[in-house]
Amino acid sequence: MENFDFRKTKTIENSRAHCGLIKTPHGIIETPNFIFCATRGAIKGATMEQMEATGAQCILGNTYHLGLQPGPDLIEKHGGLHRFMGWAGPILTDSGGFQIFSLGCGGVVDEIKGKRTCSIHPKSLVKVTEEGALFRSYVDGSHCWLTPEISVLIQQKLGADFILPLDECTPFHMQREQTALSMERSHRWEIRSMQQFSRTFEDRQRMYGIVQGGVYEDLRAASVDFVNDQPFFGQAIGGSLGGSREQMHDVVSMTMQRLAQDRPTHLLGIGGLQDILAGVEFGIDTFDCVHPTRIARHGCALVSQPENDKNREHINLKNRQYREDLNPIENDCDCYTCRNFTRAYIHHLFKAKETTGGLLLTIHNVRFMVRWMLKIRQAIQNDTWIQFVKTHKK
Repeated sequence: MENFDFRKTKTIENSRAHCGLIKTPHGIIETPNFIFCATRGAIKGATMEQMEATGAQCILGNTYHLGLQPGPDLIEKHGGLHRFMGWAGPILTDSGGFQIFSLGCGGVVDEIKGKRTCSIHPKSLVKVTEEGALFRSYVDGSHCWLTPEISVLIQQKLGADFILPLDECTPFHMQREQTALSMERSHRWEIRSMQQFSRTFEDRQRMYGIVQGGVYEDLRAASVDFVNDQPFFGQAIGGSLGGSREQMHDVVSMTMQRLAQDRPTHLLGIGGLQDILAGVEFGIDTFDCVHPTRIARHGCALVSQPENDKNREHINLKNRQYREDLNPIENDCDCYTCRNFTRAYIHHLFKAKETTGGLLLTIHNVRFMVRWMLKIRQAIQNDTWIQFVKTHKK
């Protein structure tokens, strides 16, 4: 039998929304689905056993960070990333491209994928050539090259089910001519990545292509044509998606109208609930983002109906209003946190600077996202998708 397969199991009339199954050697991913970020080989605030208990099906590892610390050779000695971090399900690893090029963007890194912060000094990126990117390691300060070939070799040692080719990520402010040159370089790098992947191919991994082109429709169309013509298993939409939610939705929509429909499609770095709704409608299969676990560490819980601000998707339990709130985060949530603890208790943990607070909110936020994607799949399967969107769209 094939180790990998993708098929749609349910489609919606007059919509690109669909349910599907992605088969991997480490299990099935039901789509639409959300992939949780284990950047350095760990989910911040949860063990892999707790992740499994939430119903999470897939996680993402970061090639840039894992390549520097602890390094791909040590992970390979453990038998790969699955065994290294104790996760039995499917894994996607990125190429390191976003991290490398965010080093050179400094403050404008936020423009590549919304509000993101760069914790590494922007001068860490030394230079970019046709060969690849030269940067300084934040571990020991040494000079390191990341080329398409090196990125693939690292990911093969990590042993993820799905890997990505090295690409060049451009910020929103970049002009069309520069974006076009960057996109063309990304295409050349993707070809080199696929060639390297083919030279050392093992039937335990598959590669996704990446669509670039910034916010320019003609460039996105050209990049889609390139990806469609390559023998990738799946495809991912990357790069700058615009300066607003509306523009991002426009970019994703026009890209999805042209992409091949017989491959699974991933939207890189996007995880807002409204963005997921729109993405599913456009035909996206999987999403990833650090958002659910990041806001948990800052005291914020994802909720279906925020009390005060309907435009928000979470509440901040550090706020004084929750000091004596004896309710769970959400009454209908079945996560460990909501079944056992109150908002007041979690408020107390953060005020007392107890790390358990972040752990409990991480469990809730992960389970919330798992349930959110399950509700989406059920709405598609039950032919209530149109009503679901009307009910939940803000």
